[in-house]
Amino acid sequence: MGHHSAHADGGHGHAGHGHNGNPEDLDAYIAKLEEPSRVEWQKPDEVLKAIGLGPGQTACDIGAGPGFFALRMAKLVGERGHVFAVDVEPKILDVLRDRIARAQARNVTPVLALPDDALLPPGSCDVILIVDTFHHLPDGKATLARLVRALKPGGRIANIDFHKRETPVGPPVEHRVAREEFVARAQAAGLAVVAEPTFLPYQYFVVLKVR
Repeated sequence: MGHHSAHADGGHGHAGHGHNGNPEDLDAYIAKLEEPSRVEWQKPDEVLKAIGLGPGQTACDIGAGPGFFALRMAKLVGERGHVFAVDVEPKILDVLRDRIARAQARNVTPVLALPDDALLPPGSCDVILIVDTFHHLPDGKATLARLVRALKPGGRIANIDFHKRETPVGPPVEHRVAREEFVARAQAAGLAVVAEPTFLPYQYFVVLKVR
């Protein structure tokens, strides 16, 4: 829900101040998010399997962008399930809405969020997925605490973000949030780590539940 700066960071989340509403910039940004090689290192199908997403569940994608994860989630949860696709950038959500229409993915609700609040209904989500977005949030701990309120009992939050070291893709190292720093903020928001898959080459992957 925070903002990208002008660089496209090979990440998941949002267009931000750097685009100034320029369609060419937006197109380039979306192309960066959807580079064919991204599937190889982001492993979206394996990620969704690892978080246990299945038919009939309600999932939320924080920093949904043009739908890289959200549209995959929609297929997995099926007609009885639902996906909230959250972003702060209206123009990105316009693109996502077009894709929802083309894919007939009517179980996806685009949500235009505030920078520090996903504006999700309380107690609505089985799984909340945050990919390459946490480092953009203005107050990570407060945002996580709000996301906790959006979880169903037993629900889980999964965060994936780039290790705080040089990697072939991703934002500048100084913009990254180290795994230890993320876990500390999550624990301060009342969450506990329940799983930590290690199959992603450039990112940490932490699954949490309410303590």
